[in-house]
Amino acid sequence: MSIYVLVHGAYHGGWCYERIVPQLEAAGYTAIAVDLPGHGDNPVPISEVNLDAYVEHVCATVAAQSGPVILVGHSLGGMTITQVAERMPENIAWVVYLTAMMPGNGQNRADLAEYEGPEQMAGKRIISDDGLSATMTADVIPPTFYAECPEDDVARAMERLVPQATEPFHRQAETTPERFGTVKRAYIECLRDRAIPIGMQRAMIAAQPCDRVFTIDTDHSPFYSAPEELVRDLLELA
Repeated sequence: MSIYVLVHGAYHGGWCYERIVPQLEAAGYTAIAVDLPGHGDNPVPISEVNLDAYVEHVCATVAAQSGPVILVGHSLGGMTITQVAERMPENIAWVVYLTAMMPGNGQNRADLAEYEGPEQMAGKRIISDDGLSATMTADVIPPTFYAECPEDDVARAMERLVPQATEPFHRQAETTPERFGTVKRAYIECLRDRAIPIGMQRAMIAAQPCDRVFTIDTDHSPFYSAPEELVRDLLELA
């Protein structure tokens, strides 16, 4: 049976998949929602949080499984899953970008901003005085991340968000055709995303063609706004 490893994006934790994990398990599959270092129940000083730490943590989770996994990354989590797929392609059945950053070799999150259009995420972030972390104001977060989500889910999510280390925004992806290029790729695009607009999603898909592309007519957080549709798409890859 397929094993799903679910990686969250910036500011979030594995908790964001709380509606997804039970549905995948009810369908008979194993589903693991990781807490990256510095997020959720994995507290780490912000000075120690970087893309390498994210990748090491997910690689350890993947390596502990009994067979190849379906590796899902949301938003900034796309940077992490890309490097995990490069490092251990033989352990990955699918790498799945859930309205996520899908960088080419040598690209970082800032490079991908060229596809964003006029309303760029960089303008919504507040950078700490030491430059190590970013936050967003409470009035900006809901319309950006949770525009279509139930109010109770939004309230719970807002209470659990944490400052995001800035280093993963700037680290370039390092991929090769011989490793990352051998892993099957899927993209789940979200039409009403205001954090990663659909034009940006489709520009990344055009630059890095995928084996499967799914479309959900919702916002940046389909794990809350369209959980049944998201699970349906994920199960098609099992």
